Amino acid sequence: MADKLVLVGAGNMGGALLAGWLDGKAGFDIAVVDPKPSDAMAAKMAAHGVAHFMNAGEAPVADYLVVAVKPQMMAAVLPQLTSLVSADTVVVSVAAGTSVASLAAPFGDATRVVRVMPNTPALVGRGMSVCFANDHVSDAQSASIDTLMTAVGEVAWIDDESQMDAVTGVSGSGPAYVFHLAEALAQAGVAAGLDAKLADQLARATVSGAGELIAQSSDTPATLRQNVTSPNGTTQAALEVLMGEGGFPDLLPRAVKAAADRSRELSKE
Repeated sequence: MADKLVLVGAGNMGGALLAGWLDGKAGFDIAVVDPKPSDAMAAKMAAHGVAHFMNAGEAPVADYLVVAVKPQMMAAVLPQLTSLVSADTVVVSVAAGTSVASLAAPFGDATRVVRVMPNTPALVGRGMSVCFANDHVSDAQSASIDTLMTAVGEVAWIDDESQMDAVTGVSGSGPAYVFHLAEALAQAGVAAGLDAKLADQLARATVSGAGELIAQSSDTPATLRQNVTSPNGTTQAALEVLMGEGGFPDLLPRAVKAAADRSRELSKE
């Protein structure tokens, strides 16, 4: 019999994970607790025969309880989930800035807890998830979490929980940086004289194509960059701007630090 996975919250991140799990056949018996799923998510759950509950009191005890609510809601939501947790349940959080200690508090010090920082490309099976487990989680349970997250992309594990804030700044929030790059690139194309529809097409195809190339290539990102940069050519002219003062080498560390700092702040709210 498949392990029972109960997902609490099918919003942006929870919904992305659920869609990926259903399409990727993660191998769990999945139920969802969400009082107001979107029409599209409700239809997807119905199409896949996923049990849907409006409140936690109606849901079954979970082998794996995945809590995908906003960090600011955790303190209010977790105490409502005690009926879903047994001594063997693994409580899994995908929220930024919520510590293992905070996650375990409503259920007891011996609670099995895994923090996961996924990202939204999980929706298309290209997610990046970083996991941290406390000492109560067995090797077999960690392996099950690995299977669960591998169904929606790549997985890495860390031994130091404090690294989760930096992980959040790089990969958790990272897709938004890439989306903004595509947005800004399209706007730059319009400013250079292109039709807006064509500029959008070029930006989307360029960002997604470069992403696929970096995923498939064994070369480093630096080598790939150098391979398309002819001496004194057009790409070099552009990179002198992007890599110069105020460019990517300055901006991205500041952006990642801002996200990591905010993750730390969330743990105190």
